[in-house]
Amino acid sequence: MKLFKKNEEKETTKLPMSGKVKKGFRFYCMAVMAMTFVVCTSMTAFAASDPLTVVNNLSDFIFGLIRAVGMILLGFGIVQIGLSLKSHDPSQRANGFLTLAGGVIITFAKEILTLITG
Repeated sequence: MKLFKKNEEKETTKLPMSGKVKKGFRFYCMAVMAMTFVVCTSMTAFAASDPLTVVNNLSDFIFGLIRAVGMILLGFGIVQIGLSLKSHDPSQRANGFLTLAGGVIITFAKEILTLITG
């Protein structure tokens, strides 16, 4: 017993379209693609008047990323210390404290550098 019948005698035909309609459709498609390209690729760039401001903004951004990595290391170090206290593993505890210390140094890298350079 077949639930679905296959109709193998079905033919596909193109819709009739005159030359002017084809030309108009091509023009419409190209206009839509051109407008999409113009809208998607145009970007407003705001330039700072002082180049030193640009360098300071970039420096703040990079140090923000470094601070985020330091916070992740701080959290991982705390987890390692907690797991080492649970399992009484001295080598894991030492690694946890080293990771914690490294996370603190990385988190406060900008402040440390400003203290050193004055």
